[in-house]
Amino acid sequence: MTNGKIYRSFNTKNRVTISNNDCLKFAKKLPAKSVQLIVTSPPYNISKEYEKKVSIDNYLEFHSNVIDECKRILKPKGSICWQTGNYIYKNHYSKSVVPLDIEFYNLFKQKDFHLRNRIIWSFGHGLNNTNRLSGRYEVISWYTFTNEYLFKLDEVRVKQKYPGKRSYRGSSKGKVSGNIKGKNPSDFWDDEDIIFNEIKTDTWKNIPNVKGNHIEKTDHPCQYPIALVSRLIKLLSNKNHLVFDPFIGAGTTAVSGIINGRRVAGCDNNEEYYKIAVHNIKQALNGTLRVREDKPNYRPNKNISVTSVPDEWK
Repeated sequence: MTNGKIYRSFNTKNRVTISNNDCLKFAKKLPAKSVQLIVTSPPYNISKEYEKKVSIDNYLEFHSNVIDECKRILKPKGSICWQTGNYIYKNHYSKSVVPLDIEFYNLFKQKDFHLRNRIIWSFGHGLNNTNRLSGRYEVISWYTFTNEYLFKLDEVRVKQKYPGKRSYRGSSKGKVSGNIKGKNPSDFWDDEDIIFNEIKTDTWKNIPNVKGNHIEKTDHPCQYPIALVSRLIKLLSNKNHLVFDPFIGAGTTAVSGIINGRRVAGCDNNEEYYKIAVHNIKQALNGTLRVREDKPNYRPNKNISVTSVPDEWK
């Protein structure tokens, strides 16, 4: 596999292929059943500088075509992670919030995809509003096309909150009830610690959105964090698998793939953002990219017995 070079034209031998191109045109160049994982955050149709706002019907029609191409290039055991926020619908009478993940769910369902998780990514700072509550989360919808799919839970397990907990009945009475490898994280990913019975724990947390002085911040207005994508990549793909992003923006999906030893491909029709992505990818390839470390903050209360590591695990 070719290393250290960024290619514009796709070849299965490329480690990195990034194109300043329309996503449909680029996706059509990828071979059928060649992509293990698709991670993307499409434009939300909210009049950002990189998009032209259209009717919700036209918006969904375009993305329906994109999903068709994603379905064609996806491996049988592959996954699609589609991150969305809300769309504001305006008419002569009012403004209404339209949850885009639900609109997209209908598209994916029509194409026979299966929704595996609706992951809520919560963050502490976001859109402020004066006439409704402030937006503080987005949704990652995880889809597969078949019932047999790659799912590497051990790669993303988190520390047990109560490792010393034991079964109190049945044939396992007295035995440690948890998994020594850690617990299955929830589908609610929060960027703030939760305090429970004086135990400060962290599951899928410490992933703030990329704003202000975040070390990963670029000039892209809607950039998501590397840690968020890395967890999806670890969970749903293997080393050297191909990871694709049809709306690559600042290059976060590609960067996460490179850091985790995957092949990556993606495109953006905005030349400015394409250049930002290339810059970030070059830094990822040479190891100089600044990345906010994803370190769970686990502080057990030593006065509670069930928070102590059992002797069987030592």
